[in-house]
Amino acid sequence: MEELPGIVITGVSGRMGRMLTKTVADSGKARLVAGVERAGHPWVGRDLGECLGGAPMGVPVTDDAVAAFAQAQGVLDFTAPAATVEFAALAAQARAVHVIGTTGLEAEHLAKISAAARHAVIVRAGNMSLGVNLLVRLTQKIAAALDEDWDIEVVEAHHRMKVDAPSGTALMLGQAAADGRGVSLEEAKVSGRNGITGARGRGTIGFSAIRGGDIVGEHDVIFAADGERVVLRHLATDRAIFARGALRAVLWGQGQKPGEYDMMDVLGL
Repeated sequence: MEELPGIVITGVSGRMGRMLTKTVADSGKARLVAGVERAGHPWVGRDLGECLGGAPMGVPVTDDAVAAFAQAQGVLDFTAPAATVEFAALAAQARAVHVIGTTGLEAEHLAKISAAARHAVIVRAGNMSLGVNLLVRLTQKIAAALDEDWDIEVVEAHHRMKVDAPSGTALMLGQAAADGRGVSLEEAKVSGRNGITGARGRGTIGFSAIRGGDIVGEHDVIFAADGERVVLRHLATDRAIFARGALRAVLWGQGQKPGEYDMMDVLGL
């Protein structure tokens, strides 16, 4: 019987780290080989199951990513930009599939991730859910069909602890709208209006961010013209949708050629 692919989860004590742990452990499709945390974290050196308040799982929590990745075929990474860049290089050395759900990545981070992808499979997406990726494709198609008489606004809401804005998903949707119109998102993007801003510029793509409570994730793409609106909406109520998508991505990546992929590739969209 073929052995299941071994998975390492980085930032394993965080919200997504815990959800990824449960999803992989319950899947029957992969096996957990280690959880990674920063040096000095109280979970380091302990069994992951016990850290989560349950029975031992036989899965260590370590601060040695090199050793952990060396025994893995996949890495699930929802951490922070600087950490993700470091993990990308280490996963590439280990030839492990690196699934990146980290948001807030800047151009310098993306360049380093692209360099790592020359040696291993990297699947990166601002959102791993099936529904959101279908929404991205719909956004692109509608933007292509409607001219600049239709204003485009992306409105997103997340929990109070989220540190970046607009969200990675909002930027995915904005990029899809820009692609549909054949324009540069950087040139069309308008974020965080405040004060006397003047009339809205024709052809701009606006972003608005809401932060509060424990909102998992809500995204609206509004196409507004005189006399009518089209609103596309996705509501996430359970982080498990992102974890299931990440697991699907890391399994899909096994046997793929080195390179950068996204959830559209994974889902065949």
